Amino acid sequence: MNCELCLSSGETLLFRDEKLRVILVDDADYPGFCRVIWHDHVKEMSDLNEADRRHLFDWIMHTERAVRAVLNPDKINLASLGNMVPHLHWHVIPRFSDDPHFPAPIWAQARREGRRRTHSALAEKLKAALPA
Repeated sequence: MNCELCLSSGETLLFRDEKLRVILVDDADYPGFCRVIWHDHVKEMSDLNEADRRHLFDWIMHTERAVRAVLNPDKINLASLGNMVPHLHWHVIPRFSDDPHFPAPIWAQARREGRRRTHSALAEKLKAALPA
């Protein structure tokens, strides 16, 4: 199997346990963009048992709270698409009213040149904002 989400080399890891990992996505237009990735190669939330779904959802919420605390975005987008990579994962995307796509999804046509935001030690700040 050649699944890019089954591999974890070169990622900026924010959290990992026996079931999932939270990574910081390298996206200059969207600093703080995180993914919550289920370790097992499954396609859908309904493939998980209730306890695993709860665990995954809890970590999506932990990640959202950490991103909000560190970056104070105007909005958070949560998405579970998997159309290109059918491996269960969630996107946690901080949105700002002056980002390139706002208010459209980040995968839409850009509406403007976005304001670049820089955040020193962003990964460390997000790690610190996540539960241990």
